[in-house]
Amino acid sequence: MAACLLPFEEDGSIAWDAFQKAIQRTEEAGLKCAVNMDTGYANYLSDDERVKVLDWTREALGADRPFVAGVFVEGLEGDLVDLYRRGADAIAERGGTPILFQTTRFHEWMNEEIVELYAKVCEPYESVLGFELGRMFAPNGMIYSEEVIRGLMSIPSLKGIKHSSLSRDEELKRLVLRDEVRPDFRIYTGNDLGIDMIEYGSDYLLGLAAFCP
Repeated sequence: MAACLLPFEEDGSIAWDAFQKAIQRTEEAGLKCAVNMDTGYANYLSDDERVKVLDWTREALGADRPFVAGVFVEGLEGDLVDLYRRGADAIAERGGTPILFQTTRFHEWMNEEIVELYAKVCEPYESVLGFELGRMFAPNGMIYSEEVIRGLMSIPSLKGIKHSSLSRDEELKRLVLRDEVRPDFRIYTGNDLGIDMIEYGSDYLLGLAAFCP
């Protein structure tokens, strides 16, 4: 899996044609496309632009090819379950898999509250992914405790999580726990300093895939 770059024209408008061609090349290279990710500028896009990205992705891939898309709720007011589901609905309606980005609200929550939130959000969907991101990457990030990860693995429709701590030790602990609790749960490495983690049982969600021209 790989996050896809959202290119822009010199005048600041989104280069939709170049984006669709990059989506197609990524798919042709054998990688599942992930759009509206942090490296695709999704946290800077409007809601309408994010929806356009979903539509252009579906058009570029055709009717039956899977893709993943980010759900960002940071800075939004309202009930978190509703906010996450609103974003996830738009993705699922187009045949994509939502990946849930964290919010700074989690920083003040108890472990069980985080797990309960994920369980409620994931309930209507066949497949959802999570994301734990170190704060060195984004202020809304958070590396979860073992208790939270164990709880997330108990949610049937949550199929995996991207782990971006830059720590081999932390990621290896995730893999040991995965093998113990739920062997089919995917751990997607985001460790730029340990790209060989796939040799130890991780999958990968590449931070960025781009092609020129």
